[in-house]
Amino acid sequence: MREADGSGRPGLARPRPERGTPPAGVPVPRPRRALHPGAWWLWALALGTAATRTTNPLLLALLITVSGYVVAVRRPHTPWARSYGAFVKLAAAVLVLRLAFAIVLGSPIPGTHTLFTLPEVPLPGWAQGIRLGGRVTAEGLTFALYDALRLAALLICVGAANALASPSRLLKSLPGALYELGVAVVVALTFAPNLIADVRRLRAARRLRGRPDKGVRGLVQVGLPVLEGALERSVSLAAAMDARGYGRTAEVPAAVRRTTAALTLGGLLGVCAGTYGLLTAAGGSYGLPVLLAGLASALAGLRLGGRRSVRTRYRPDPWDARAWLVSASGAAVAALLILAGSLDPGSLDPGVVPLEPPALPLWPAAAVLLGLLPAFVTPAPEAARDPRKEPTT
Repeated sequence: MREADGSGRPGLARPRPERGTPPAGVPVPRPRRALHPGAWWLWALALGTAATRTTNPLLLALLITVSGYVVAVRRPHTPWARSYGAFVKLAAAVLVLRLAFAIVLGSPIPGTHTLFTLPEVPLPGWAQGIRLGGRVTAEGLTFALYDALRLAALLICVGAANALASPSRLLKSLPGALYELGVAVVVALTFAPNLIADVRRLRAARRLRGRPDKGVRGLVQVGLPVLEGALERSVSLAAAMDARGYGRTAEVPAAVRRTTAALTLGGLLGVCAGTYGLLTAAGGSYGLPVLLAGLASALAGLRLGGRRSVRTRYRPDPWDARAWLVSASGAAVAALLILAGSLDPGSLDPGVVPLEPPALPLWPAAAVLLGLLPAFVTPAPEAARDPRKEPTT
Protein backbone atom coordinates (compact mmCIF):
# COMPACT_ATOMS: atom_id res chain seq x y z
CA MET A 1 0.00 0.00 0.00
CA ARG A 2 1.28 3.46 -0.96
CA GLU A 3 0.49 6.91 0.33
CA ALA A 4 1.61 10.39 -0.66
CA ASP A 5 4.67 11.73 1.14
CA GLY A 6 5.53 15.39 1.78
CA SER A 7 6.39 16.09 -1.89
CA GLY A 8 3.08 14.80 -3.17
CA ARG A 9 4.66 11.74 -4.74
CA PRO A 10 3.46 8.28 -3.78
CA GLY A 11 5.68 6.35 -1.41
CA LEU A 12 5.68 3.46 1.00
CA ALA A 13 3.32 3.69 3.96
CA ARG A 14 5.04 4.52 7.20
CA PRO A 15 4.56 1.93 9.94
CA ARG A 16 2.26 3.07 12.67
CA PRO A 17 3.43 2.63 16.25
CA GLU A 18 1.66 0.00 18.27
CA ARG A 19 -0.68 0.89 21.08
CA GLY A 20 1.17 1.62 24.30
CA THR A 21 4.61 2.16 22.73
CA PRO A 22 6.36 5.51 23.30
CA PRO A 23 6.96 7.83 20.32
CA ALA A 24 10.24 7.77 18.45
CA GLY A 25 13.06 9.51 20.24
CA VAL A 26 11.63 8.96 23.72
CA PRO A 27 13.95 6.75 25.83
CA VAL A 28 12.38 3.55 27.04
CA PRO A 29 12.91 3.04 30.79
CA ARG A 30 14.68 -0.16 31.74
CA PRO A 31 12.56 -2.59 33.74
CA ARG A 32 13.48 -2.74 37.39
CA ARG A 33 15.02 -5.99 38.51
CA ALA A 34 13.08 -7.52 41.38
CA LEU A 35 14.83 -8.64 44.53
CA HIS A 36 16.22 -12.16 44.71
CA PRO A 37 13.49 -14.41 46.23
CA GLY A 38 16.03 -16.13 48.47
CA ALA A 39 16.72 -12.81 50.20
CA TRP A 40 13.05 -12.45 51.10
CA TRP A 41 12.96 -15.96 52.54
CA LEU A 42 16.14 -15.43 54.56
CA TRP A 43 14.74 -12.16 55.92
CA ALA A 44 11.40 -13.72 56.85
CA LEU A 45 12.90 -16.86 58.40
CA ALA A 46 15.28 -14.71 60.45
CA LEU A 47 12.32 -12.72 61.78
CA GLY A 48 10.60 -16.02 62.57
CA THR A 49 13.71 -17.19 64.41
CA ALA A 50 13.64 -13.98 66.43
CA ALA A 51 9.98 -14.62 67.25
CA THR A 52 10.81 -18.05 68.67
CA ARG A 53 13.32 -16.51 71.12
CA THR A 54 10.81 -14.42 73.05
CA THR A 55 7.36 -14.57 74.61
CA ASN A 56 7.16 -10.84 75.29
CA PRO A 57 3.86 -9.81 73.65
CA LEU A 58 5.13 -6.29 72.93
CA LEU A 59 8.16 -7.57 71.01
CA LEU A 60 6.04 -10.13 69.19
CA ALA A 61 3.51 -7.47 68.23
CA LEU A 62 6.39 -5.31 66.99
CA LEU A 63 7.72 -8.19 64.87
CA ILE A 64 4.25 -8.72 63.36
CA THR A 65 3.95 -4.99 62.64
CA VAL A 66 7.38 -4.85 60.97
CA SER A 67 6.67 -7.80 58.69
CA GLY A 68 3.18 -6.50 57.89
CA TYR A 69 4.48 -3.05 56.95
CA VAL A 70 7.11 -4.50 54.60
CA VAL A 71 4.46 -6.69 52.97
CA ALA A 72 2.10 -3.72 52.60
CA VAL A 73 4.64 -1.55 50.77
CA ARG A 74 6.57 -4.19 48.80
CA ARG A 75 4.01 -6.88 47.95
CA PRO A 76 3.71 -7.36 44.15
CA HIS A 77 0.39 -7.29 42.34
CA THR A 78 0.20 -11.02 41.68
CA PRO A 79 -2.34 -13.70 42.67
CA TRP A 80 0.11 -15.62 44.87
CA ALA A 81 0.89 -12.45 46.85
CA ARG A 82 -2.67 -12.35 48.19
CA SER A 83 -2.07 -15.32 50.46
CA TYR A 84 -0.78 -13.09 53.28
CA GLY A 85 -4.31 -12.52 54.54
CA ALA A 86 -4.85 -16.27 54.79
CA PHE A 87 -1.76 -16.63 56.99
CA VAL A 88 -3.00 -13.79 59.21
CA LYS A 89 -6.36 -15.55 59.59
CA LEU A 90 -4.56 -18.79 60.38
CA ALA A 91 -2.54 -17.01 63.08
CA ALA A 92 -5.75 -15.60 64.57
CA ALA A 93 -7.27 -19.10 64.57
CA VAL A 94 -4.20 -20.39 66.42
CA LEU A 95 -4.69 -17.74 69.10
CA VAL A 96 -8.36 -18.61 69.56
CA LEU A 97 -7.74 -22.37 69.68
CA ARG A 98 -4.87 -22.04 72.16
CA LEU A 99 -6.99 -19.95 74.50
CA ALA A 100 -9.90 -22.38 74.13
CA PHE A 101 -7.66 -25.32 75.04
CA ALA A 102 -6.36 -23.40 78.06
CA ILE A 103 -9.94 -22.80 79.23
CA VAL A 104 -11.23 -26.33 78.66
CA LEU A 105 -8.13 -28.41 79.49
CA GLY A 106 -6.59 -26.13 82.09
CA SER A 107 -3.08 -24.69 82.34
CA PRO A 108 0.04 -25.93 84.14
CA ILE A 109 0.60 -22.44 85.54
CA PRO A 110 -0.85 -22.06 89.06
CA GLY A 111 -2.76 -18.84 89.58
CA THR A 112 -4.55 -16.95 92.30
CA HIS A 113 -6.76 -14.67 90.20
CA THR A 114 -9.78 -16.82 89.33
CA LEU A 115 -11.83 -15.51 86.43
CA PHE A 116 -14.57 -18.14 86.38
CA THR A 117 -15.09 -21.81 87.15
CA LEU A 118 -16.36 -24.42 84.72
CA PRO A 119 -18.03 -27.70 85.72
CA GLU A 120 -15.22 -30.23 86.04
CA VAL A 121 -15.61 -33.69 84.48
CA PRO A 122 -14.05 -36.52 86.55
CA LEU A 123 -11.53 -38.59 84.61
CA PRO A 124 -10.16 -42.10 85.32
CA GLY A 125 -6.86 -42.67 87.07
CA TRP A 126 -4.89 -43.36 83.88
CA ALA A 127 -5.66 -39.80 82.70
CA GLN A 128 -3.96 -38.05 85.58
CA GLY A 129 -2.53 -34.66 84.69
CA ILE A 130 -5.43 -33.89 82.37
CA ARG A 131 -8.61 -32.20 83.48
CA LEU A 132 -11.76 -31.04 81.75
CA GLY A 133 -13.22 -27.86 83.14
CA GLY A 134 -12.46 -26.49 86.55
CA ARG A 135 -10.99 -23.19 87.65
CA VAL A 136 -9.77 -20.77 84.99
CA THR A 137 -7.20 -18.26 86.18
CA ALA A 138 -5.87 -15.05 84.66
CA GLU A 139 -2.31 -16.34 84.96
CA GLY A 140 -3.09 -19.46 82.94
CA LEU A 141 -4.82 -17.49 80.18
CA THR A 142 -1.97 -15.00 80.04
CA PHE A 143 0.59 -17.80 79.69
CA ALA A 144 -1.48 -19.38 76.91
CA LEU A 145 -1.76 -16.01 75.15
CA TYR A 146 2.00 -15.43 75.24
CA ASP A 147 2.70 -18.92 73.93
CA ALA A 148 0.11 -18.68 71.14
CA LEU A 149 1.29 -15.22 70.09
CA ARG A 150 4.77 -16.60 69.47
CA LEU A 151 3.44 -19.26 67.10
CA ALA A 152 1.17 -16.69 65.42
CA ALA A 153 4.14 -14.39 64.79
CA LEU A 154 6.08 -17.28 63.23
CA LEU A 155 3.16 -18.08 60.90
CA ILE A 156 2.82 -14.44 59.85
CA CYS A 157 6.54 -14.24 59.06
CA VAL A 158 6.25 -17.32 56.83
CA GLY A 159 3.22 -15.73 55.18
CA ALA A 160 5.27 -12.60 54.51
CA ALA A 161 7.90 -14.65 52.67
CA ASN A 162 5.20 -16.42 50.69
CA ALA A 163 3.67 -13.06 49.66
CA LEU A 164 6.94 -11.31 48.75
CA ALA A 165 8.96 -14.03 46.98
CA SER A 166 7.92 -15.53 43.68
CA PRO A 167 7.79 -19.34 43.97
CA SER A 168 8.82 -19.91 40.35
CA ARG A 169 11.83 -17.59 40.63
CA LEU A 170 12.79 -19.24 43.91
CA LEU A 171 12.75 -22.65 42.21
CA LYS A 172 14.95 -21.28 39.43
CA SER A 173 17.51 -20.08 41.99
CA LEU A 174 17.90 -23.41 43.79
CA PRO A 175 21.04 -25.48 43.23
CA GLY A 176 20.77 -28.47 40.94
CA ALA A 177 20.99 -31.02 43.75
CA LEU A 178 17.85 -29.60 45.37
CA TYR A 179 15.84 -29.16 42.19
CA GLU A 180 13.48 -32.11 42.72
CA LEU A 181 12.92 -31.19 46.36
CA GLY A 182 12.42 -27.56 45.36
CA VAL A 183 9.75 -28.50 42.83
CA ALA A 184 7.80 -30.36 45.51
CA VAL A 185 8.09 -27.46 47.96
CA VAL A 186 7.15 -24.84 45.34
CA VAL A 187 4.11 -26.83 44.26
CA ALA A 188 3.05 -27.09 47.90
CA LEU A 189 3.61 -23.36 48.48
CA THR A 190 1.68 -22.32 45.38
CA PHE A 191 -1.27 -24.52 46.32
CA ALA A 192 -2.55 -22.07 48.95
CA PRO A 193 -2.41 -18.91 46.74
CA ASN A 194 -4.07 -20.71 43.82
CA LEU A 195 -6.71 -22.10 46.14
CA ILE A 196 -7.45 -18.65 47.56
CA ALA A 197 -7.66 -17.15 44.06
CA ASP A 198 -10.08 -19.90 42.95
CA VAL A 199 -12.29 -19.39 46.00
CA ARG A 200 -12.47 -15.62 45.42
CA ARG A 201 -13.24 -16.06 41.76
CA LEU A 202 -16.02 -18.57 42.38
CA ARG A 203 -17.55 -16.52 45.19
CA ALA A 204 -17.58 -13.43 42.98
CA ALA A 205 -19.22 -15.43 40.18
CA ARG A 206 -21.90 -16.71 42.56
CA ARG A 207 -22.60 -13.21 43.84
CA LEU A 208 -23.03 -11.95 40.27
CA ARG A 209 -25.56 -14.72 39.64
CA GLY A 210 -27.47 -13.90 42.82
CA ARG A 211 -26.58 -17.15 44.56
CA PRO A 212 -25.45 -17.49 48.19
CA ASP A 213 -21.69 -17.67 48.74
CA LYS A 214 -21.64 -17.96 52.54
CA GLY A 215 -22.76 -20.57 55.02
CA VAL A 216 -22.54 -24.33 54.77
CA ARG A 217 -24.42 -24.51 51.47
CA GLY A 218 -22.26 -21.87 49.83
CA LEU A 219 -19.10 -23.54 51.15
CA VAL A 220 -20.08 -26.91 49.69
CA GLN A 221 -21.05 -25.46 46.32
CA VAL A 222 -17.81 -23.48 46.13
CA GLY A 223 -15.61 -26.28 47.47
CA LEU A 224 -16.51 -28.81 44.78
CA PRO A 225 -15.41 -26.62 41.82
CA VAL A 226 -12.26 -25.67 43.72
CA LEU A 227 -11.42 -29.35 44.25
CA GLU A 228 -12.12 -30.09 40.59
CA GLY A 229 -9.86 -27.22 39.53
CA ALA A 230 -7.08 -28.44 41.82
CA LEU A 231 -7.26 -31.93 40.28
CA GLU A 232 -7.22 -30.53 36.74
CA ARG A 233 -4.25 -28.33 37.64
CA SER A 234 -2.35 -31.31 39.04
CA VAL A 235 -2.97 -33.37 35.90
CA SER A 236 -1.87 -30.47 33.68
CA LEU A 237 1.23 -29.96 35.78
CA ALA A 238 2.14 -33.65 35.57
CA ALA A 239 1.71 -33.60 31.78
CA ALA A 240 3.82 -30.44 31.45
CA MET A 241 6.58 -31.88 33.61
CA ASP A 242 6.58 -35.11 31.59
CA ALA A 243 6.70 -33.19 28.29
CA ARG A 244 9.67 -31.13 29.48
CA GLY A 245 11.68 -34.18 30.46
CA TYR A 246 11.43 -33.76 34.21
CA GLY A 247 13.41 -36.37 36.11
CA ARG A 248 16.28 -36.77 33.66
CA THR A 249 19.67 -37.30 35.25
CA ALA A 250 23.15 -37.16 33.80
CA GLU A 251 25.64 -40.00 33.94
CA VAL A 252 27.87 -39.48 36.99
CA PRO A 253 30.76 -41.80 37.95
CA ALA A 254 30.23 -44.05 40.94
CA ALA A 255 33.09 -42.46 42.86
CA VAL A 256 31.50 -39.03 42.53
CA ARG A 257 28.14 -40.39 43.74
CA ARG A 258 29.73 -42.00 46.80
CA THR A 259 31.68 -38.83 47.58
CA THR A 260 28.54 -36.74 47.26
CA ALA A 261 26.60 -39.01 49.60
CA ALA A 262 29.41 -39.04 52.17
CA LEU A 263 29.83 -35.25 52.14
CA THR A 264 26.09 -34.58 52.35
CA LEU A 265 25.45 -37.09 55.11
CA GLY A 266 28.52 -36.02 57.09
CA GLY A 267 27.58 -32.37 56.66
CA LEU A 268 24.05 -32.93 57.97
CA LEU A 269 25.39 -34.84 60.96
CA GLY A 270 27.89 -32.04 61.61
CA VAL A 271 25.15 -29.41 61.44
CA CYS A 272 23.02 -31.37 63.92
CA ALA A 273 25.95 -31.91 66.31
CA GLY A 274 27.07 -28.28 66.05
CA THR A 275 23.55 -26.98 66.67
CA TYR A 276 23.23 -29.22 69.71
CA GLY A 277 26.56 -27.95 70.99
CA LEU A 278 25.47 -24.33 70.60
CA LEU A 279 22.20 -24.95 72.44
CA THR A 280 23.80 -26.71 75.41
CA ALA A 281 26.13 -25.22 77.96
CA ALA A 282 28.58 -28.16 77.83
CA GLY A 283 29.11 -27.90 74.06
CA GLY A 284 29.98 -24.24 73.84
CA SER A 285 33.61 -24.97 72.93
CA TYR A 286 33.03 -27.35 70.02
CA GLY A 287 29.59 -26.27 68.81
CA LEU A 288 30.57 -23.48 66.40
CA PRO A 289 33.55 -25.25 64.73
CA VAL A 290 31.54 -28.43 64.18
CA LEU A 291 28.62 -26.40 62.79
CA LEU A 292 30.86 -24.54 60.33
CA ALA A 293 32.58 -27.76 59.23
CA GLY A 294 29.20 -29.43 58.72
CA LEU A 295 27.93 -26.52 56.64
CA ALA A 296 31.04 -26.59 54.46
CA SER A 297 30.73 -30.36 53.94
CA ALA A 298 27.02 -30.10 53.10
CA LEU A 299 27.62 -27.30 50.60
CA ALA A 300 30.38 -29.31 48.93
CA GLY A 301 28.03 -32.29 48.68
CA LEU A 302 25.33 -30.12 47.12
CA ARG A 303 27.87 -28.75 44.67
CA LEU A 304 28.85 -32.23 43.53
CA GLY A 305 25.26 -33.43 43.54
CA GLY A 306 24.30 -30.71 41.07
CA ARG A 307 26.08 -32.62 38.31
CA ARG A 308 23.18 -35.06 38.11
CA SER A 309 20.72 -32.33 37.15
CA VAL A 310 20.55 -31.61 33.43
CA ARG A 311 19.05 -28.13 33.22
CA THR A 312 19.93 -24.56 32.37
CA ARG A 313 18.82 -21.22 33.80
CA TYR A 314 17.32 -18.50 31.65
CA ARG A 315 18.17 -15.02 32.96
CA PRO A 316 19.18 -16.05 36.49
CA ASP A 317 18.41 -13.63 39.31
CA PRO A 318 21.57 -11.89 40.54
CA TRP A 319 22.38 -11.70 44.22
CA ASP A 320 23.15 -7.99 44.41
CA ALA A 321 23.81 -5.51 47.22
CA ARG A 322 20.11 -5.12 47.98
CA ALA A 323 19.78 -8.85 48.59
CA TRP A 324 22.73 -8.70 50.99
CA LEU A 325 21.16 -5.78 52.86
CA VAL A 326 17.74 -7.46 53.16
CA SER A 327 19.11 -10.79 54.38
CA ALA A 328 21.57 -9.04 56.71
CA SER A 329 18.78 -6.98 58.29
CA GLY A 330 16.82 -10.12 59.18
CA ALA A 331 19.94 -11.89 60.43
CA ALA A 332 20.78 -8.88 62.62
CA VAL A 333 17.32 -8.98 64.22
CA ALA A 334 17.66 -12.70 65.00
CA ALA A 335 21.24 -12.39 66.30
CA LEU A 336 20.48 -9.41 68.53
CA LEU A 337 17.41 -11.06 70.06
CA ILE A 338 19.40 -14.23 70.73
CA LEU A 339 22.05 -12.08 72.40
CA ALA A 340 19.41 -10.25 74.43
CA GLY A 341 17.96 -13.58 75.57
CA SER A 342 21.34 -14.65 76.91
CA LEU A 343 22.08 -11.33 78.62
CA ASP A 344 18.65 -10.47 80.02
CA PRO A 345 16.26 -13.43 79.71
CA GLY A 346 13.67 -11.83 81.98
CA SER A 347 12.92 -9.05 79.51
CA LEU A 348 12.30 -11.44 76.60
CA ASP A 349 10.37 -14.04 78.63
CA PRO A 350 8.23 -12.15 81.15
CA GLY A 351 6.70 -14.20 83.92
CA VAL A 352 3.02 -14.45 84.68
CA VAL A 353 3.31 -15.26 88.41
CA PRO A 354 2.87 -12.71 89.87
CA LEU A 355 0.70 -11.22 87.16
CA GLU A 356 2.28 -8.00 85.93
CA PRO A 357 2.10 -6.05 82.66
CA PRO A 358 5.08 -6.81 80.39
CA ALA A 359 7.72 -4.12 79.86
CA LEU A 360 9.16 -3.20 76.48
CA PRO A 361 12.96 -3.60 76.45
CA LEU A 362 14.44 -0.70 74.54
CA TRP A 363 17.43 -2.07 72.68
CA PRO A 364 15.75 -5.37 71.65
CA ALA A 365 12.85 -3.27 70.32
CA ALA A 366 15.33 -1.12 68.39
CA ALA A 367 16.88 -4.32 67.03
CA VAL A 368 13.47 -5.46 65.75
CA LEU A 369 13.09 -2.16 63.90
CA LEU A 370 16.11 -3.11 61.78
CA GLY A 371 13.73 -5.46 59.97
CA LEU A 372 12.16 -2.41 58.30
CA LEU A 373 15.23 -1.93 56.11
CA PRO A 374 13.75 -3.86 53.10
CA ALA A 375 10.95 -1.30 52.90
CA PHE A 376 13.50 1.39 51.98
CA VAL A 377 16.24 -0.39 49.99
CA THR A 378 14.08 -2.51 47.66
CA PRO A 379 12.22 -1.16 44.62
CA ALA A 380 8.50 -0.53 44.85
CA PRO A 381 6.32 -3.07 43.03
CA GLU A 382 5.06 -2.11 39.63
CA ALA A 383 1.44 -0.97 39.56
CA ALA A 384 -1.10 -3.22 37.94
CA ARG A 385 -1.48 -2.36 34.27
CA ASP A 386 -4.80 -0.96 33.11
CA PRO A 387 -5.25 -1.19 29.32
CA ARG A 388 -7.74 1.69 29.36
CA LYS A 389 -5.04 4.07 30.71
CA GLU A 390 -2.28 3.13 28.28
CA PRO A 391 -1.16 5.98 26.00
CA THR A 392 -2.08 5.84 22.33
CA THR A 393 -0.26 7.43 19.42
